[in-house]
Amino acid sequence: MPEPVLLVEKKDGIAILTLNRPDKMNAMSYELRRALNDELEAIHNDKDIGVVILTGNGKAFCAGLDLKEMGDPEKRKPLFDPPAQLRSLPQPVIGAVNGLAITGGFELLTSCDILIATPEAKFADTHARLGILAGWGLSQRLPRLIGINRAKELSLTGNYLSAELAYEWGLLNRIVPGEELLPTCIELANDMLSCVPSAMQKCKRLMDKGKDLSLGDAMALEIEMNRTHQSPPAEQIAERRISVQSRGRDQAESNE
Repeated sequence: MPEPVLLVEKKDGIAILTLNRPDKMNAMSYELRRALNDELEAIHNDKDIGVVILTGNGKAFCAGLDLKEMGDPEKRKPLFDPPAQLRSLPQPVIGAVNGLAITGGFELLTSCDILIATPEAKFADTHARLGILAGWGLSQRLPRLIGINRAKELSLTGNYLSAELAYEWGLLNRIVPGEELLPTCIELANDMLSCVPSAMQKCKRLMDKGKDLSLGDAMALEIEMNRTHQSPPAEQIAERRISVQSRGRDQAESNE
């Protein structure tokens, strides 16, 4: 029986989704796009999942669309849009970048909320080199993440961006050794799970909506969402404040 193209592990509030076509550099075949799209749809309404981690199996994160299917009109149809599904999730998404992320694979990552990568990770937008245009949001999201001039340098050349430079440009949150990639992402996910789910998800939504507004409109949005948010009872807030203060002291002591 062939291996599934998408590995799914759900445990303790975390869903780890692994693109599983390592011999094809995890290129997004029709089957993989459908599997990822369907799984993200299921996670959207899964109250037991608080954080999603997206990664790839093998030496690549994702090499983009499977070019061998480009000649098949049925498999080229834009029936599935995993990046849009990622952006619509109420849960935070951590991209665990284990290697190459090219074109469509790069687009997947720009739809994640946080990116952790290994030193071997590299990024490239080869749409123009192939004679095609982005269709999953890269031309609009990448300039907003790293600045329009830097985005143009990548998209108008097709050149690779190293993990080190991606970190300097603000694309990556952290760079960690390969053996620490998933443990780091899981640790970060557990930190997120310590938050009140409704507040964490609304905070994510507020930032996502606000980034495309003027500062004044974004501040008004924050005030409105603050006004309508159902806060926990005062006793729970007091208990959580003590927990947060204790955790802060522990972190400060561990950094000494």
